Amino acid sequence: MKRLYSGIAMAGLLACTSINAEESLVEGRVKDELATAELPFVITPHKVNYILPATYSPDPNMAPFAEDALINPYTLDEFEAKFQISFKFPIWYNVFGDNGHLFFAYTNQSYWQVYNKDTSSPFRETNHEPEVFMLFNNDWKIGSVTNSFWGVGAVHQSNGKSGPLSRSWNRLYATMIFDAGPLAFSTKVWWRIPEDEKTDPHQARGDDNPNIDDYIGRAEFIGVYGIDEHRFTLTLKTNLEDIDRGSAELTWSYPIVGNLRLYTQYFNGYGESLIDYNYHNQRIGIGISLNDIL
Repeated sequence: MKRLYSGIAMAGLLACTSINAEESLVEGRVKDELATAELPFVITPHKVNYILPATYSPDPNMAPFAEDALINPYTLDEFEAKFQISFKFPIWYNVFGDNGHLFFAYTNQSYWQVYNKDTSSPFRETNHEPEVFMLFNNDWKIGSVTNSFWGVGAVHQSNGKSGPLSRSWNRLYATMIFDAGPLAFSTKVWWRIPEDEKTDPHQARGDDNPNIDDYIGRAEFIGVYGIDEHRFTLTLKTNLEDIDRGSAELTWSYPIVGNLRLYTQYFNGYGESLIDYNYHNQRIGIGISLNDIL
């Protein structure tokens, strides 16, 4: 049973935990999810769940909205709110004997122009990301580093819009998760499922975002370091060819009351959201989270 739930515990690519000196970040996560794995009213975090009421991006991307702005002139505020909701649940445990656990997950990430009263405070962008993945327990060791889990999955990401503002792509991915005491890290590579080229941006079918993997990347590295109750996370995405593309995101969190954590985030690069997949931007924000990546 412990082996089964240790697989469940890392299915969200690392999530919340409280650790002590005797256990690693990954072990802490396993312990916490073991305590709630069979409770019927518990939703397990997949990625970080947070709200940043105040974020600042010095040069918002107006290009995708140029057509709308011709009809109803407006501009985007540099200040907006950003939040993310992410959860998962198991579909099938022990698909292959005592290993291989199948999950469904969903992540919603939204950008809200809440301070832009001139345009009725619209949601600038919302990205929906359902995925199905299978996670396998593992205990390969390389020195003091343990390859605790590996997995494969399929993910769809879309902003739910139509016409020129539509953005979406589908990927197959493979991931590995490593544990080294107060440090944990994961690597992920993916392949984009090809789509036919659009001849008109108003077409319903076809590629909404040509060369998206050249900008956002084809691989991801996440590193997490925990010291006392602090959590530092670095996320790097790369297309494996051009160092001028991809992105870097740095976060820090610290518990403040109950399950709430002070959460700060800095992003620099391409593809923070789908509407900005080919636009380089920076953002810094502060708010609260319900969990951290570990």
